[in-house]
Amino acid sequence: MTSPMPHEEHNARRFIWSNGLQNIGDQIVAPKSVLAWMFTAAGVPAVFTSFLVPIRESGSMLPQFALSPWVTSHASRKKMWLIGSWGQAVSAALIAVCALLFSGTLLGITTLFFLACLALFRAICSIAGKDVQGRTISKGHRGVITGRATALGGGFTLAVGLLLFFLPNDLPEWAIVALLAVGASTWAFASIVFSGIKEPEAELEESTGHHGFKQMWELVKGDRVLQSFLLVRSLLLATALSTPFIVVLAQREGANLAGLGAFIIASGGAALVGGRVSGMWSDRSSKTTMSMAAAVASAVIVGLVASAQFAPAVVNAWVMPLGFFLVNLAHTTVRVARKTYLVDMTEGDQRTLITGVSNTVMGIVLLIVGAISSAIAAFDPQAALLFLAAMGFAGVFGAARLKDVSDPGV
Repeated sequence: MTSPMPHEEHNARRFIWSNGLQNIGDQIVAPKSVLAWMFTAAGVPAVFTSFLVPIRESGSMLPQFALSPWVTSHASRKKMWLIGSWGQAVSAALIAVCALLFSGTLLGITTLFFLACLALFRAICSIAGKDVQGRTISKGHRGVITGRATALGGGFTLAVGLLLFFLPNDLPEWAIVALLAVGASTWAFASIVFSGIKEPEAELEESTGHHGFKQMWELVKGDRVLQSFLLVRSLLLATALSTPFIVVLAQREGANLAGLGAFIIASGGAALVGGRVSGMWSDRSSKTTMSMAAAVASAVIVGLVASAQFAPAVVNAWVMPLGFFLVNLAHTTVRVARKTYLVDMTEGDQRTLITGVSNTVMGIVLLIVGAISSAIAAFDPQAALLFLAAMGFAGVFGAARLKDVSDPGV
């Protein structure tokens, strides 16, 4: 294992808490749950709800390659992360204000606008955070740091799920506003914690010109390791895209609001358990961890489809939340492992550039694969799940063939 970097223990604690707090904000201001519920309760047209997840997910990925030169033009990447975190805090707070003042179409328009702003600031944090981590935490410790932060966010989500499980369905309007305000505050607290990181200043490099799609294509074309990683990461999107279809499948099998509470608890529990375990595994071999997680997720998805097809409703009432937990556990493991792989595969400003390229490409792929799976789901959610399971199984073999970059001796 490589020697610790200066102030590594000090920085590690701040990484865990700042990123954990940021993960809590992500779980509260969540398009798949809280914002979608808010739209339904406030009479927002369904067309706006369909834009929530694409704006949040792709919006935080697509701009990253274009933003990379701006981030690398500053010697302190920590300051860039702080800009991104404070920006998310303000954006989330404005969504809470909109929830208090508006309803219907106006709430839909304003929320989507500020969600897009939040996603843009999230992109800045994603670029800068990996760079700061790479220059302050030694190889062999990064996966544990990411995993513990994920577990912290998962623990909070588990608590929220338990609370919502026992609360009455007819919550007052101010409750959702208060919940969103708490989410905004977590990014503010994260900024305060992250500001204490002792960061070595990066050497500034001369700009190589505009960062457009041509330059992005040239970078990907010239890096075989990056090509393989992007292909595998595309296939492993199956773990992220399958969970909404599992919920749809459960609803078709008769799940009610109590069942929804069980899904929220399962999501938090998966992050809590998976965050800690996957971090340790990823520091040993992030590519093997990705491969194993994809295999588990794909097998579980096939099993859930079979259960929905052949098992009675009383069995599916507990099989679906259990399967949802296992797929979320696999997804958490994939996320921690691929973040660790991305930080370990490059050094210096090249890491910042590769991060931007990778996430921008994934933003495009996410839109394409999401559109394909949604089109298939329009005919049958079970067919969409089988399509994603096939992707996941392909990702198992792809991840196993990746170059091993997480060995501290590499």
